[in-house]
Order: sequence, then C-alpha cells, then structure tokens
Amino acid sequence: MNDIILLKQGEVILKGLNRSRFEDRLMAIAARRLRPYGKFGISARQSIIYVEPKDDQCDMDGAIQALRQVFGIVSISRGVACEKDEDAIFATARDYLRDEFAKARSFKVESKRADKRFHLTSVQLSQYVGGLLSEAYPEVEVDVHDPDLSVHLEVREKAAYVHGAPLMGAGGMPVGTNGRVVSLLSGGIDSPVSTWMAAKRGVEIIPVHFFSFPYTSQLAKEKVVTLAHILSGWCGRMDVQVVPFTHIQEEIRDKCPEDYSTIIMRRFMMRIAHRIAVNNACTGIVTGESLGQVASQTLEAMGVTGACTTLPVIRPLICMDKTDIVKLAREIGTFDTSILPYEDCCTVFTPRHPRTRPRPADVEAAEAALDVDGLVEEAMAGIERIKATK
Repeated sequence: MNDIILLKQGEVILKGLNRSRFEDRLMAIAARRLRPYGKFGISARQSIIYVEPKDDQCDMDGAIQALRQVFGIVSISRGVACEKDEDAIFATARDYLRDEFAKARSFKVESKRADKRFHLTSVQLSQYVGGLLSEAYPEVEVDVHDPDLSVHLEVREKAAYVHGAPLMGAGGMPVGTNGRVVSLLSGGIDSPVSTWMAAKRGVEIIPVHFFSFPYTSQLAKEKVVTLAHILSGWCGRMDVQVVPFTHIQEEIRDKCPEDYSTIIMRRFMMRIAHRIAVNNACTGIVTGESLGQVASQTLEAMGVTGACTTLPVIRPLICMDKTDIVKLAREIGTFDTSILPYEDCCTVFTPRHPRTRPRPADVEAAEAALDVDGLVEEAMAGIERIKATK
C-alpha cells in the first residue's frame, strides 16, 4: 500500500474570496519544507492538502516531522487511499492497521463522509466497518469512549482514506500571509517565544539583535544565531540583523542619569527597530515584554519606549506568566539554548534603582545630552546580517 499524508487546515478554511491566496502560500511552504525528504506531490481539495510520495525513496517520518512545524496545519494523518466501497474500506483498514491492532486492547471507528454521494452515512459506515473489524480482531474489544486505537475513515471526492489517530499540527496561519515584522531577539527565554507566537499568526519575521561587544561575548551572538536557526524550523527563512550597540550604551552610561538608563536604552532599540522595519517593508515591531516582569516592562515604561515608533508594537507575552513562557519555550525547542550562560546587552550597565514609572518629559530631558540621531545612524551603518535558516 502506498502511504499518503493528509493535512487538515485551520483558520485558512474560514477565509472568503481570498482563501486561495492563503492555501497557495501554505502549500508552497509545505513543498519547500518537504524537499530534504524526497519528491512529493501536493494538491488541495475540500479543505484537505494531500501529500503523496512520488517514489519509495521518500522519508515519510522526516516529512511528517517537518510538516508538524508548518503554521496553518492543525492535524497530520498518515494513511492510505482505497476504492470508495465499504468492503474495500474494511479490507484496507484491516490490513493497513494490522500492527496497531496487534498492540491495542480496544478500538473504535470514526468516519467522515465528505462525498455526500456515497450511499452510506458516516454512522452507517462506522458501524459496518467496525463490525467486520471486530470479527477480524476478536481479541480487541470495541470501546467508543476511551479506545487504545481510533480507526479513521474518510470518504472524499477522489477516494476513501484510512488512517489512525492524527498528529497535532502547529495551527495558526501560514507565514507571510499577514505581512512582515521586525522582532527583537535577545538571548533570553522570552523573545524567542514571542517571535514564535508572532510567526504563528502568519507574519514573516526579521529578527534584530543588539550586540554590545566586548561587554557581551562572541558566544552570546552565536547563541542568538542558534536560537534563530531553531526558530527558522517554524518561521521559515530568516536573516538575523545584528546591531552594534556598544557605543550607544556607553554614551547612555556616561551622559544620562543611571536610573533612566534602561528606559533610554529601550527607546534606542525602538528607534533602530523602526528604521529597520521601514527599510524592510515591515508594518510592526514584536517584543518579548511581559507586563511587570522587570522594571522596564511596567505600563508606564512600555508607554515611554513605545512612543519612539509610529508602528504597532506587538507584545505576544504581555499577559503570560513566566512559567507558561518557559513551558512554551521547552515545547518549541528554544529553552535549552536560551539558558546558556552568555549575557546580552540588556544585562549590561544595569542600574541599581531603575525607574519603573518614568514620565515622558523627564526621559526626553535626560536624552537631551545625547546625539540621538547620530548614534542611530552609526548603529544602522554597522548592521551585520547573518543567515539563520534551518
């Protein structure tokens, strides 16, 4: 039997007249992710994307793992096609799932009749095939509530399909269908998670990292590139834009009140992120801020830093607890890299008593000692671009 992969779409199916644009984008992303695993044909019908191997050399397990990281797919099923006849469907289920039945103590059958021309209803098909499977495997009892094995039958336009329990997909929207954003990527736990969450909503990511050598080491920069490499498995192709930030931080240290230094540093980040966003046709800025987590993430502080850009500032983690952020970091594979002991620029020159409720006028007065425009231009001129595609 030749296996096939069935991909169920998520929110894409809710789109109206422009649905084909989302679906085409999703299939293009899936096709690119599948290239390392062999030659596959991809088509879409009735809200299902069909992934069919062209030859026996295809790595089906590798393909499925790659597809689980494609945003826009809610479930993935590895199954087999057969004739749209109840006896053919039974024979296919009996043979294709033989190994699963050998391990199971109970089973149930779930059917979906997408082709309404098929003469049995979903319930009738489940009852018919389930009865025959019960006779074929008498040692496996029927349990419709909590079975070890779920046999899925789908009668669709061109064929019937048999598969076991589907795997959960990444969900969300296909990357690139909702525009492009700059994402501030540090070496910590939060910003990779916020980047991932933004990409899940369909935005293309341009990661920006602020690097303060020699106060932060080359290993710290490599750590961020590694994080971007991990994220590219979800977010697609990315180039990390590394901004030289040393001179800006030294100027802030030498010329500004210590208690305002973190706020002023964050304002520079916003100004530079805005410039990078405009240069790359981005329409938003993503940060890893979580309300009240640190002094620079109070409502007042975020208001002052956000005032340096006219673009929307997207904060996916704003109301999340740290434990939830850590859990998600583990799930997406960034946590172990994030906790490597290399500092980033946010931990350099940390004030002893940072302002938690800064007033805009006071911050602007403190910044008056700096050549803001000149420092931003200098940083922009020194940007290094590093490919981080998985």
